[in-house]
Amino acid sequence: MNEHSLFFPQLDVKQASYQIVYRVTICLMHPLDVVKTRFQIQRGTTDPTSYKSLGHCFRTIFQSEGVFGFYKGILPPILAETPKRAVKFFTFEQYKKLLNLTPLSPGVALSAAGLGSGLTEALVINPFEVVKVSLQANRDSFKEQPSSFAQARRIIKSDGFGLRGLNKGLTSTLGRHGVFNMIYFGFYFNVKDAIPTSPDPTLEFLRKFTIGLLSGTISSCVNIPFDVAKSRIQGPQPVPGEIKYRTCFQTMALVYREEGYLALYKGLVPKIMRLGPGGAVMLLVYEYVSEWLQRNW
Repeated sequence: MNEHSLFFPQLDVKQASYQIVYRVTICLMHPLDVVKTRFQIQRGTTDPTSYKSLGHCFRTIFQSEGVFGFYKGILPPILAETPKRAVKFFTFEQYKKLLNLTPLSPGVALSAAGLGSGLTEALVINPFEVVKVSLQANRDSFKEQPSSFAQARRIIKSDGFGLRGLNKGLTSTLGRHGVFNMIYFGFYFNVKDAIPTSPDPTLEFLRKFTIGLLSGTISSCVNIPFDVAKSRIQGPQPVPGEIKYRTCFQTMALVYREEGYLALYKGLVPKIMRLGPGGAVMLLVYEYVSEWLQRNW
């Protein structure tokens, strides 16, 4: 018997365990994603339906839409989870190998590999994001809301698969994921290599978790203008039938001009609350899976 076959059951268990970790994380953090989207699509405090604070947003959603209101649009990210993570980490490794053959310094190569993985990831997940954002923006009760598949069919029927339909907001998604992964991977691996490892397993875990937490937090702070632009393009337009938010940088300029520069950072607090710890968990899982595979394969 090939010795590698002895590891398949163990590998399957590990992969299943990590997929469960990712999906549980999505379920726990999804309410913060809904709140983030609601803040990003609202157009100023003069709107009587606008949320005044994070607490006010949570209370309003709970009172008017029920507890399931926090889980609107949860199916698309769950369905996208496996291909998203596979593309993210596989392409990062491939870009890293290619860039190691160039004269770039290791630190710059890691950031560039992160940028490449983010751009590739964005191409895969953008249709899922269009459906998710359109469902999260809907303030009807959960029971009255269409399913994810019905919403996808509606978007395809009315606008097609292109940049006005199931792939609208693609440039913003490319910017959001490209910038996030560039900083996320570049910061994590460069800082991790600069800080000495600890022989104590607990301290070593905390070292990696803290660096991952900072990576997710800093990346979220830098890429959020792209996130706001993405939500405005993929969410409902101010006047039905008229497209106000068309492209990434046109939307950023419009938001800045009409609402001020702080509007480009709407939803930052729930985004950090979700992607700070979430980013740390994701990198730790990636590290430990990679280490296990290297030891056993």
